[in-house]
Amino acid sequence: MTAAPPAGERLPPAVLKFGGSSFRTLTAYQQLAEALSRRIEEEGARLVVVVSGQPGETEQFRERLSQVNPHPEDETVAGLLTLADTVGAQLLATALHRTGRTATVLAGHQLGLTTDSSFMWARLEHTDPEPLRTAVDEHEVVVVPGGQAADKEGRPTWLGKNSSDLSAVAVAAAVGSRSCEIHSDVDGIYSSDPHLITGARLLSEVSYNTAALMSLYGAKVLHRRAVRFAQRNRIEIVCRYNRAPFPVGSVIGTAGSSVAAVVLNQRSAALRYATEELADRAYTVFHAANIDVVRLTSGPLVAVTGGFVDLPEFQRRNGLTPGEYAGVPVTAVRGSQVVTQLAADEEDALHLTQRLHDHVNRPGADPAPDAPLLEMQGV
Repeated sequence: MTAAPPAGERLPPAVLKFGGSSFRTLTAYQQLAEALSRRIEEEGARLVVVVSGQPGETEQFRERLSQVNPHPEDETVAGLLTLADTVGAQLLATALHRTGRTATVLAGHQLGLTTDSSFMWARLEHTDPEPLRTAVDEHEVVVVPGGQAADKEGRPTWLGKNSSDLSAVAVAAAVGSRSCEIHSDVDGIYSSDPHLITGARLLSEVSYNTAALMSLYGAKVLHRRAVRFAQRNRIEIVCRYNRAPFPVGSVIGTAGSSVAAVVLNQRSAALRYATEELADRAYTVFHAANIDVVRLTSGPLVAVTGGFVDLPEFQRRNGLTPGEYAGVPVTAVRGSQVVTQLAADEEDALHLTQRLHDHVNRPGADPAPDAPLLEMQGV
């Protein structure tokens, strides 16, 4: 139970994040607004709600941009793609107004979150909590577009694809909340993608380190830097389903039992370079750009996990000798053991993932028998 605050002092607001899958129709904004209004009435709490845009809207902006310029500069991409989340935030705010609640939107340049100037996959460098705390004092709900921030010159920056998790955790730290609720179309972290793999099990308690490891290899439930930020700031992440009654699935924190899981992200890709030196350089450049990447040590291989990176364009722009496509990485995790195998294509990756998941969940099994161990560097 949370201790009551001193007289005249309000508890920190509850911080909630809703991904794009929460808003498949416009009706969903009003439904969520009504649920949030009920929570305010029942708990007497103020809320900070981080939202993503509707499914597909970011990619529509990307397509329109590419039609004007096939090779747009990162500053323009960051400025345009974040608009999808701004639209979503404004739609939820107006739905809240319709329920009679006071609500405001704080976009990236208003949040007090300052990043470096990489524009895409920007790294948080400083947080000024005052803008958020002032907005919370003046409104029942503060709505925040996910993934947005600004550099020292006030220019829009983007924290990367699926980075609304990171926004939510950063906001929780700024307003003094000790937990952050992440709502998605999966109620927590599973032993594999439950939409693709038969027998995937819900993991009720997961440690920060395990969640970050699975995210690095492409697990789609949580953003890796969000997990590390939460760990540094001692913020518990509560994973919930994004439909009423919003049941809790997994809790990420200091506790967590040993995990047996297999990670597949069909957007991930492994690249094979001509030499170890070229692979090392490619890894360094991807990593410096804040892109999740793993250096596989069975050869000159680099796995770029999670997708949403134009690999040919990124390599061209950064002067890298292009690597050849080597397949889809599939990673088995059992405790501290990690094994990555490469599948030829997405269909082969699905079959491999199912086979590995069936195996690693047998008592006493190795992560992947007779498979090459492709260890990571610089995690």
